[in-house]
Amino acid sequence: MESSKPKSKAKTASKSKKPAATSKAGKTQKAAVKSHPGENEIRLKAQEIYNERIFRGEHGTPEQDWLKAEEQLSN
Repeated sequence: MESSKPKSKAKTASKSKKPAATSKAGKTQKAAVKSHPGENEIRLKAQEIYNERIFRGEHGTPEQDWLKAEEQLSN
């Protein structure tokens, strides 16, 4: 009869640590990258700014609302 030896889990554990460290570094790099707002997102924000401006009775133009929306979304 052959005796069965328990397999060591040390090798498996050391292999799993390396990908975890890589993925953490990848997440950190992804968090540092900032995406630009899309046209639809800017349009919705500009509409919100327009509605608030009209509600307050302030003067302005749609172009100013658009530029203000882009600025707010990029920060």
